[in-house]
Amino acid sequence: MLRIEDLHVKIGEREVLSGINLHIADNETFILFGPNGSGKTTLLMTLMGFGNYEITKGRILFRGHDITHAPIYERARLGVGMSFQRPPTIHGLKTRHLVRMCARQGEIDVDALARKVNMDEFLERDVNAGFSGGEIKRSELLQLMAQKPYLLLFDEPESGVDLENMKLIGHTVREVLTAGLEPRAGASMKQQRALRRPVSGLIITHTGYILEYLNADRGQVLYNGHLCCEANPRDILDHISQHGYQECVRCLN
Repeated sequence: MLRIEDLHVKIGEREVLSGINLHIADNETFILFGPNGSGKTTLLMTLMGFGNYEITKGRILFRGHDITHAPIYERARLGVGMSFQRPPTIHGLKTRHLVRMCARQGEIDVDALARKVNMDEFLERDVNAGFSGGEIKRSELLQLMAQKPYLLLFDEPESGVDLENMKLIGHTVREVLTAGLEPRAGASMKQQRALRRPVSGLIITHTGYILEYLNADRGQVLYNGHLCCEANPRDILDHISQHGYQECVRCLN
């Protein structure tokens, strides 16, 4: 699904990512931990193709395509989707119209999708205008559900979300990440595997709450622009909870 090779990224004159090597297989969910300022959001924004993030070395391969220098719209059309931590308010654009534009595969039932994340009453409002933290996250999920990307990038899906919204968001994230794994009626196991639509996820989390709702396959820590400490995501979270990130410093040294 995704292969990152020796990626170096600068913002202005400062190198934020140094020699990132990462691969994510089809139907795999990868969790990325790290303290504030370690480069986690920079990695996601670089994968999505935002212009302030200068790639000075390395390359990004997505489903066999070299997208290292591809524009954002091309990545989105190929099937990369992102849920932002702090998406902008867009005055003059209704949420319904944005969701419809997100659809890569023709007409969709916007109202039916919106009901799944309790966003049907927000469709005629400007995008994110006056939305709470939980409502913004649900709006982001609604857009991803319409887009149906192959690779989903989540920048702290728990951020700014209360417990009531967290349950809905957690279940919806799991649903979109496992959409390609649903069995087909009347198909043999071999046929089901062949028919699966690959969907993979890269999730940044600070609190680890999202792990209560989905089974993540692998995790790593990003510390000062370097990846380290690959392990089961729950084991990493437990270790960070007990010892902080000091073990990562020792490992890198």
